[in-house]
Amino acid sequence: MVNGGDGQAPVTAAAIAALVGGELIGDGASELRGVAALDRATSAHLSILSHARYAQWFRSSQAGLVLMSEEFRDLPGTPVARLLVPKPMEAMLAVLPHFHRTSARPVGVHATAIVAPDAVLGADVSIEAYAVVGAGTVLGDRVWVGAHAVVGEGCQIGHDSRLYPHATCYPYTELGERVVLHAGAQVGREGFGWVPRDGQVQRTPHVGRCVLGHDVEIGANSCVDRGSIDDTVIGAGTKIDSLVQIGHNVRIGRGCMIASQVGIAGSCRVEDGVQLGGQVGLAGHLVIGTGATVAAQAGVVGDVPSGETWSGYPARPHREQLRASAALHRLAAILRPLEQLLKRENRP
Repeated sequence: MVNGGDGQAPVTAAAIAALVGGELIGDGASELRGVAALDRATSAHLSILSHARYAQWFRSSQAGLVLMSEEFRDLPGTPVARLLVPKPMEAMLAVLPHFHRTSARPVGVHATAIVAPDAVLGADVSIEAYAVVGAGTVLGDRVWVGAHAVVGEGCQIGHDSRLYPHATCYPYTELGERVVLHAGAQVGREGFGWVPRDGQVQRTPHVGRCVLGHDVEIGANSCVDRGSIDDTVIGAGTKIDSLVQIGHNVRIGRGCMIASQVGIAGSCRVEDGVQLGGQVGLAGHLVIGTGATVAAQAGVVGDVPSGETWSGYPARPHREQLRASAALHRLAAILRPLEQLLKRENRP
């Protein structure tokens, strides 16, 4: 992927070296206007060599500057310049804001938007075409509601939050400041609450709230249910990827990282700093302890202690899971001679 940095002034390789430190080797006057991968970069691009597996691309890259660690100092390659830094990814994060293209925010309410008469709008809000803002809703300063997004009745949205197109806040949802809902995200919907009764299934009314803390980000097409009786709460600074399902009454702590296609069943407690890999599934009413990590595709059916890493299905401590997996692979080699021995013993 190439970021062109349109509208940004070019920056020299020497200026980047001054910003992040490190040792510059090559032409410091080289002007950079964007960021690109090694195999697509031109002399106007900044790139990065983060792992030896990409060395083949470095050898023929035309990048104007490549961020790399000391171990690659003498690696043959054709970039214009290289910048040796202890942690290339951290250095790239420091530089990226210069090349990042931000969307212009259209301040005001579009003529086609529908805003309830009693909605309270903060200063410099942006409400785009065909968006809907319900009765009794309060939008903080500089809130940005994208095209076709819906903010239901009685919602509260904090300063500088953004709803991308087609995002939905169901009624009485609360968003803190600087919250981001990406396209198609649905927060505050009724959960999967059905109770068998008289040969049928009856929906359980959900009277709890959905509350997102400051700096929470919800990815595209993810769903966060509101509480049935208790509240569903997402702690400040937690980042949730696209295509994630979070059930009713779930409590997620501060600073958690939840990857795509995770499913969290109702009434789970995910404590601060937890990391859940892609496609992790949590059964209902579990506790995932502070700082725990659950590896991708794990199926969790019991509580995970704080600070531990679990994996597999059913999930267990990661090293234990690795030993069990290794034993399973050895089992085939053990069974074959055993089967042959049994055949010989059973011959008439």
